[in-house]
Amino acid sequence: MKITPKQKKLLEFIYEFSVENGYAPSQREIANHFNWKSLGTVQDYLKKLMAKGLLHKEWNARRALEVDPSFLEKQIKPKQATAIPLLGKIAAGKPIEVMTEDDCTIQIPNEILGSGDFYCLEVEGSSMIEDGVLSGDYVVVRKQESAENGETVVALLENSATMKRLYRKGRQVELRPANKDMESFMVAPSKVKVQGIVVGLYRRY
Repeated sequence: MKITPKQKKLLEFIYEFSVENGYAPSQREIANHFNWKSLGTVQDYLKKLMAKGLLHKEWNARRALEVDPSFLEKQIKPKQATAIPLLGKIAAGKPIEVMTEDDCTIQIPNEILGSGDFYCLEVEGSSMIEDGVLSGDYVVVRKQESAENGETVVALLENSATMKRLYRKGRQVELRPANKDMESFMVAPSKVKVQGIVVGLYRRY
């Protein structure tokens, strides 16, 4: 089956976006990526690819575009992924205990990871929603004990953990949410132990 170069690029973008984010791109995200001014252009491309059987969409579902496996096998080299341990849940609101789950992993594309030692946590709460992190998402965390100002960290406070942006302010550390309706809290440096830096996000639909 013949397709145009632009149709091929669109299929590749949908596939790569889905692998990296865990969900398909919206029509607006497609338009922005290709600098198309009209959503009608996106819809026209999608209809033609669906008619050719190269793209599928669950009826009345959001972000449910799926590239046909036959196209992937012939045209796209599968991306390598690594099984990252899922260690439990992390609060994006108030601190909660991290619950360890044995023998549970998530496949994460290697290009997200880079070098280092990684683990995943399931997010609970809404304090990081302005950074695009929703309750039920999975964050990919690189293990390290230091962080630069403004980085999103997994921080251990006594026996509980939380996820926030970290800022050092004089003799205190600010753990700041990404939610205008919530307030930061200040703690002494000795009370905060950085467990890792958030480097990626995985979402299931």
